[in-house]
Amino acid sequence: MADDTLTRVRDEVVACRLCPRLVTYRERVAKERKREFRDETYWGRGVPGFGDPNARLVGVGLAPAAHGSNRTGRMFTGDRSAAFLVRALYDAGYASQPTSTRRGDGLSYRDFFLTAGVRCAPPDNRPRPDERDHCRPYLEREMRLLANARAFLALGGFAWDATLDAAARAYEVPRPGVPFAHGAAAPLGPGKPIVWASYHPSPQNTNTGKLTRPMLVDLLARIRASYD
Repeated sequence: MADDTLTRVRDEVVACRLCPRLVTYRERVAKERKREFRDETYWGRGVPGFGDPNARLVGVGLAPAAHGSNRTGRMFTGDRSAAFLVRALYDAGYASQPTSTRRGDGLSYRDFFLTAGVRCAPPDNRPRPDERDHCRPYLEREMRLLANARAFLALGGFAWDATLDAAARAYEVPRPGVPFAHGAAAPLGPGKPIVWASYHPSPQNTNTGKLTRPMLVDLLARIRASYD
C-alpha cells in the first residue's frame, strides 16, 4: 500500500491474532511467568521490528523467545541469545551498547534493523509453516519500507527460508536456491540486496562453539564490506 509505514506494521504486529496456537501460548506464558521474572509484567503480544529505519543491514531472527522478547516486548532482548547477538553487534559497530535487557535500557542500533520471520513466541521455539506464512506479509512490508537495505542477515535456517521467501516477493525476483550455511550469500539481483546466513545465536550453538562471537563479528564485517 502506498501509505504504508513501519509504524503501521508495528501496530498491526502488536495487535495480530492470526495464529490461535501462538496467541494461546504467548498469553499463557505471560500469565504464568518464569520464577525469576514472576514480579514482572510480560509483554505477551506480537513483537515488532526494532532499529534504524535507514539501516543498510537488516537482521532476521526466528521468533520471540518465551521469556525473552515475549517478556520484554523487543526483539532479542532479555535472554542469552540476545546477550550474545547484541554484544557481537556492539563489537561490529552496529549497537550503541553491548547489552539488551529491557525496553528503555538505552539500546539503539546504527545502520541496523532487527526483525523476525515469526512475531509471536512459539511452543518449543518451533513455529509451524502456516504460522510462518501468516507472518510473511509483515516481513515483506518491512523489506519494502526499509528502502536503504543493502543486505539481510538471516539468523538460523528457519529465518533463512523465511527471508528468502519474503525477499522474492518483496523484490519481485525468483527465490534464490542457495542452501543454508553459515556465511552463505544469496544475491537477489543487480542493484538489490544480498541475503546472508548465520547460525542462530542460541545457547545450543554458542555454548558448543558452533557459533562464536568472533565468527559472527567477522561475518558482520564481511557484510559491511560488501556494501560500503
